Amino acid sequence: MSLPLFPLPHAQSLTRRTFLAGSASFAAAALLSTYARGAVAPAPKFSAYPFSLGIASGDPLPDGVVLWTRLAPKPLEPAGGMPASAVEVSWQIADDEAMSRVVQSGTATATPEWAHSVHVEVSGLRPERWYWYQFKVGTEVSPKGRTRTAPLATATPDRLRFAFASCQHYEAGLFTAYDHLAREDLDLIVHLGDYIYEGATRDGFARRHNSPEIVQLDDYRARYALYKSDPALQRAHAIAPWIVTWDDHEVCNNYAGTHTGSKKQPLDAFLLRRAAAYQAYFEHMPLRRTALPSGPDMLLYRGLSYGRLAHFHVLDTRQYRTAQPQGDGNKPPSPVLMDPRGTALGDRQRDWLFTGLERSPATWNVLAQQIMVARVDKTRGPEVTYSMDQWPGYEFERRRVLRHLHDKKIKNPVVLTGDIHTNWANELIADFDQLDSQSVATEFVGTSISSGGDGAETPKTTDQLLAENPFVKYFNAERGYVRCEVTPQQWHTDYRTVPFVTKPGAPINTRASFVVESGTPKLNRA
Repeated sequence: MSLPLFPLPHAQSLTRRTFLAGSASFAAAALLSTYARGAVAPAPKFSAYPFSLGIASGDPLPDGVVLWTRLAPKPLEPAGGMPASAVEVSWQIADDEAMSRVVQSGTATATPEWAHSVHVEVSGLRPERWYWYQFKVGTEVSPKGRTRTAPLATATPDRLRFAFASCQHYEAGLFTAYDHLAREDLDLIVHLGDYIYEGATRDGFARRHNSPEIVQLDDYRARYALYKSDPALQRAHAIAPWIVTWDDHEVCNNYAGTHTGSKKQPLDAFLLRRAAAYQAYFEHMPLRRTALPSGPDMLLYRGLSYGRLAHFHVLDTRQYRTAQPQGDGNKPPSPVLMDPRGTALGDRQRDWLFTGLERSPATWNVLAQQIMVARVDKTRGPEVTYSMDQWPGYEFERRRVLRHLHDKKIKNPVVLTGDIHTNWANELIADFDQLDSQSVATEFVGTSISSGGDGAETPKTTDQLLAENPFVKYFNAERGYVRCEVTPQQWHTDYRTVPFVTKPGAPINTRASFVVESGTPKLNRA
């Protein structure tokens, strides 16, 4: 018999240890119910179209990929308008768009414990191939999706084309950038976090959230449903597999590990909230069962290779993070920032990253993560301030990461960053106290899809930022995404922006382009 994950009994008396011990058994029971047979409805009747949230694929391997959907005929209602019973869902994957050459098919069980979401881990496919997939339940058929397997681990493909995006605040604007992204010729899409925002609905914005601030599991599910009902986001999910990681707003603003950030909550209440948020994230993302959450814990950091061309080291800078030692905002440097106990990664993840970087045979080592690594001085003149919500807030560890890249001679490290709703192109120098020190890596920071509303091509602070920080080669505050083309010889990046998001019809522009030559971590204007 399957068991529900929430609510957990006696939440007010929970400790972290007892929560983890108890929630692990709940999670295991719910996972097992995915494969249960018996009381499963093979041909249910729905009050509306059950695939209202679209389809997606993710985490491609040389022989397979994850296929995702969620049944939700009334997506904004509790349980998505689904009954409290399991439903059998059929799936198939073909090597042609017409779906006439089906290469694999099967069934999965969508259970109420996991919001009737489906995660199919397809294997046995051919490497570096396009495939198309579809789901069916009863007489209802899902939209069609396109996905792609990774190359063999020993292969060196001629190129990889991908885009990365982050920060899609539904209220702040339309997801117009995704409409343009969906027309790009891409092998892969990387999402760096803030897939949803947790806040209450507010007046004066382009669109409205559907509830007060979200705290409970059903609240998070309904918020994901609101976001995933956006047609542009659905189209972007349907064109290629996604690699996803989270930032803070998937739980609550500025949280760090078990510290609640801007919202003060008792620890036991916050652990329940984090567990609810993590479960809802898993339910709505094309993730493998290795990421199955256990209460307020979820293993999200992982490595994904695109043959020997590129290796993605996907990081989680929220779950294991210590509290920001000087709070939020821009602050002058302080000895507390050099406390070796301060961490954005946690010891285990950092050791995993360092080992992965050293062992990687890839031409390009990509760190897909959330917060800006470059230590940018935000104040004009001799006074110096740095953002405490970025890597400079963890200066000891930030230096340790850069030193590892330098000392271990990691091949072509490229950092992809989201979070701050602006575009930056940075050279990551060995010593930010010596601005003429050598560059050890490059960093591309992508702006938001919509967060912050309409942006500006050249903010008033641009000249100041560039003058104070010569390692910053580009700064822009419009909305959009970043497109990259990678070959064994070079990395080419285009900053793709839209001039507005508070009304429809924004065109797409390429505001700046940069090239990095293999073996030389310097940014060259293209």
